Amino acid sequence: MTTVQGYYDGTAVRPLEPLAAKPNQKVIITVIDEFVEPVKNIGKKGIRGILSRYANPELVKEEKGAWERAAVKKYGDA
Repeated sequence: MTTVQGYYDGTAVRPLEPLAAKPNQKVIITVIDEFVEPVKNIGKKGIRGILSRYANPELVKEEKGAWERAAVKKYGDA
């Protein structure tokens, strides 16, 4: 048995995480007295740039070469 959180949108029960169920597989639905904000279906096209509001332009220049600097710091200059 697997437990998955979800919500009822007024028409269907929608999982909030991946659901490893097959079509026509029986499920047990338990209704609790908590509410969640509905998840908007933004699709693949709308996901591009979704985190841009958190970008810090001052740190962009430090991104270039960051992996190389971290590797040298951790493993030395081999």
